[in-house]
Amino acid sequence: MATDAMLQTLTDKIFTALLNQGQFALDYKDQFEAMKTKLDLMKTFLSSTDNLRSREKDAQNFLPNLRKLIYEAEDILTDCLIRDEYQKEESCWISSPQGLLFRYKTGKQLSKINSRIQKMETGLDVYRRPERPINPGNYANPVIGYSSQDFDPSEIIGLVKDVEKIKAWIVSGDKELNRVGIVGMGGLGKTTIAQKIFNDREVGTYFDQKIWLSVSQNFSAERIMRVMLKELGEDSDGLDECNLLRKIYRKLGNQTYLIVMDDVWNINIDWWNKLCPASERSFIIITSRDEDITRNMGVDISRIHRPKTLNKEESWSLFSKFAFSRRGICPNEEFVRIGREVLDKCGGLPLAIKTIAALLKQKIHSLAEWKKINDNFHELTTEGKNRQVMASLQLSYDELPSLLKQCLLCFSIYPEDFEISGEQIVHWWVGEGLIQGRDTKTAAELGFQYLSELVSRCLVEVVHRRGYDGRVYSCKMHDLVRDMTIKIAKDEAFCSFDEQGRQKLREESRWLGFTNDIAPRSLKNSPKLRTLIMMSSNPNLLNSKLELLSSLRVLDFSGMKLEILGVKQLWKRICSLRRLANLNLSGVAEVKEVPSSIQNLRNLQILVLRNCHNLAKIGPSITDLKKLIVLDLGSCPLKYLPHGLEKLVHIQELSGFRVVSNTLSCPLHALLKLEHLRVLRININGESEVSKEDEDILSRLGKLQILAIDAEQCKEKGVSEMLDRLSPPPKLEELYLRRYHHETLPKWMNLTQLSNLQYLCLEDAFITDFDTNPEPSEDSSAPKWNLEGLCLKLMPNLDLEWEILSKDMPLLCYTEISNCVRLKNFPYPCDKPFVWRKNQE
Repeated sequence: MATDAMLQTLTDKIFTALLNQGQFALDYKDQFEAMKTKLDLMKTFLSSTDNLRSREKDAQNFLPNLRKLIYEAEDILTDCLIRDEYQKEESCWISSPQGLLFRYKTGKQLSKINSRIQKMETGLDVYRRPERPINPGNYANPVIGYSSQDFDPSEIIGLVKDVEKIKAWIVSGDKELNRVGIVGMGGLGKTTIAQKIFNDREVGTYFDQKIWLSVSQNFSAERIMRVMLKELGEDSDGLDECNLLRKIYRKLGNQTYLIVMDDVWNINIDWWNKLCPASERSFIIITSRDEDITRNMGVDISRIHRPKTLNKEESWSLFSKFAFSRRGICPNEEFVRIGREVLDKCGGLPLAIKTIAALLKQKIHSLAEWKKINDNFHELTTEGKNRQVMASLQLSYDELPSLLKQCLLCFSIYPEDFEISGEQIVHWWVGEGLIQGRDTKTAAELGFQYLSELVSRCLVEVVHRRGYDGRVYSCKMHDLVRDMTIKIAKDEAFCSFDEQGRQKLREESRWLGFTNDIAPRSLKNSPKLRTLIMMSSNPNLLNSKLELLSSLRVLDFSGMKLEILGVKQLWKRICSLRRLANLNLSGVAEVKEVPSSIQNLRNLQILVLRNCHNLAKIGPSITDLKKLIVLDLGSCPLKYLPHGLEKLVHIQELSGFRVVSNTLSCPLHALLKLEHLRVLRININGESEVSKEDEDILSRLGKLQILAIDAEQCKEKGVSEMLDRLSPPPKLEELYLRRYHHETLPKWMNLTQLSNLQYLCLEDAFITDFDTNPEPSEDSSAPKWNLEGLCLKLMPNLDLEWEILSKDMPLLCYTEISNCVRLKNFPYPCDKPFVWRKNQE
């Protein structure tokens, strides 16, 4: 149960508050310690789900009350920590009338909560069973297992004949039968077959244009047409449906095209016939779970293909690819025997096979665990057509560490086929306190690690990932997995949904993905909401009572279009949300300044204003946000950042810092006090000045791992001279140099000073030579670069031999090249974007 993770998070916060000697936490030390003791006992009990699984009806009453209590206790603790921040600046506040009132109310609330916990603890006696001792620490933090690189999710084992059959229909040139339907139940491989055909090189030679459209249940003609135009490289802003249709016709014109309509549940036939009339120069593939849909869309019955479930050998081949080594070989016959028994229960469904195989791979060293999963496979089987898939998915969920369960359930609020930003969901987890930094990893680093764990377990699908290390940029969730998370999130009372899986608001709702289907005025009826993420732009939201959402921790309006007159009102409402921990207004063009009232957000940990292209001013009040760990001002036209940034002592990621010669600007040497800084993105141009005392600043940032420098296309010689005087951080792992319009690299970009560098990106640079080794040698044993990834983009003057470069970088496994026309002997054309991977050779 995800409740385990909630208990763990709260007890960790109480422990940290007491350890840090927070004034208000210490004022109620006895009550907080009593609370922690009781909650630890309750957590230990709940860690064994057997206690409540067999008494589901009782659990439905007990768990919601427990979760409600946890939220209330966490709110009180947060308020105490916020008051600590004010107390540090206003020592007399504690004895003021407001301070005395706060102390009285807090003490009274804590007493009530502890009393309620005591009653719950007494009530737990009816559930208790004699059990062997367990270690609750095993449930506190997930053990991150194998990487998603251990297998290839693009495998189409058992579907090759399906692909070849449909390819034959395409190349036959039958003008009367140019539409194909792929029909079958969820998880059967319909989309996989369509993807393989869509990306097939031979098929691609038959068409001038290829368009992939994910339709899903929430069909919208306008959305589909806008996506079509985007796929065709056309802008659709300001166009109504009629003009969108005209523009599509003009663009396609006399071209041949392939269109894939994936996952169609219903369709407006009149609109469809207008969009895609019978054409001799096109081919359309439609995937659906309903045969009637494809026939209504003009597919002849002879062109409806129904993939079959995999046979035993195909199933075993797919299972082995995911459950064992990269070669799919298992040396132990007992594992093979149990694996084949598990396969019999998967019913030949590819999704079920991949999911259960990924789960079993986590247990590859324990035959007992494999037997246990095999024996319990049908225990959670639900009634209905997809019972095998749902059983395997439910098993995968049950096997997740409790923290990862809660992280997975967050995906439930996103609509079908929605492309989810990896950064957005990780920041959500951090802002709501689901993830705490530990050991040498920050909370955000752990978040991306957990996201990769969910991908590796086949519960989340990657849409885009970073090339050299596989970090997930964006992802999505399969329909069936989403259905499962919706059911569980609803049962666990995180959010509510209607019969179609669309989110709706209730008083007890905690998470909300805001879409146009939701009335903004309904927010006033959900005062306990903790996360609000905009899924579509709705200016009417400005008229809602955001200030009533007093428990809000995460507010994400990224990319939202606002009325300029409404921005000040929005800021006023945002700055009243004193418990807010994560605020994202990236890409909101109407944001021109950050008001001084932002200092009220003393609990704010993440502030993202990236790509606010009109943001010109941030006042010194930003430095009052002492809990900030991420401040992202990248691509904002700020002239400088204010003095006092050194007060942000917990900051781990700072983007958009401008090195400016200005008495109002924060100097570079102020960064020395930011001891936890891991990521730094700075701008240097002709107005910058690096003083003598600033030259070694970067080298003294001992924890800095990622450094990005934007030279802003400045051609003044002083810029290169300034960069020459800097010294790099000792533990630097990633370096980005952009818009550097000078012929030679900074002097410190060499093997001696960047011995730990793993990734280097040079983009839009006039560099002519890449002499990065200060002491070249013919000796094969001479030191080499440790680079694993290299990106060279828009470097038309770079004169370099690929063989020499690759010899100097023997560990290089990923290289991205674009518009480097003078790079010699590279295996592929250098005038266009191309990615080279070592395993391609």
